Amino acid sequence: MFAFCVAICAALAAPLSRAAEAPVLLIVGDSISAGYGLAAGEGWVTLLTAKLKAEGYDYRVVNASISGDTTAGGRSRLPALLKQRRPSVVIIELGGNDALRGGDLATVRTNLGAMVASAQAAGAKVLLAGMQLPPNYGASYVKSFGAVFTDVAQAHKAAVVPFVFNGFGEDVSMFQADRIHPTAVAQARILANVWPALVPLLKKPSP
Repeated sequence: MFAFCVAICAALAAPLSRAAEAPVLLIVGDSISAGYGLAAGEGWVTLLTAKLKAEGYDYRVVNASISGDTTAGGRSRLPALLKQRRPSVVIIELGGNDALRGGDLATVRTNLGAMVASAQAAGAKVLLAGMQLPPNYGASYVKSFGAVFTDVAQAHKAAVVPFVFNGFGEDVSMFQADRIHPTAVAQARILANVWPALVPLLKKPSP
């Protein structure tokens, strides 16, 4: 009877143990990744979790995104997240709010660079998810902001998606009334842009 109980307890504990051991994919972003204006489960991060499972990748997705966050906020939060979560992959989706507020791009570059370096020093692979601005912010500022993500990624040998809204960024039907936040329909498009750059960073599924 004792042996039977031990076997049952071990079987019940196994799924929990495997879940705890699964590598962590940490997402540090703003409202785009937090799912602003969407119903629970509609955001691209939820879709990513489902796709990872469907494709056989054993990852535990931790979404540490906060609506309204900036690169300064992400930089200040990241050390604790790295220590607590010990991620093997980190997606950084920040910078949009800095630019919408006309923030200093040198500071944005410094903050993103520091975040990438910290994550890599903690043993994680990094993907930068970039953003672009509409032309009304001025050609020079728009061009300089768009280059920040690729420049930082190249400097730190990190992966990058230059524009997470690529292919639909000018389609107003894909955005909520504020014309900033994508609708539920657009979430699959975001994932489609992120996925090809993310796959090379993942541990291949077991046969």
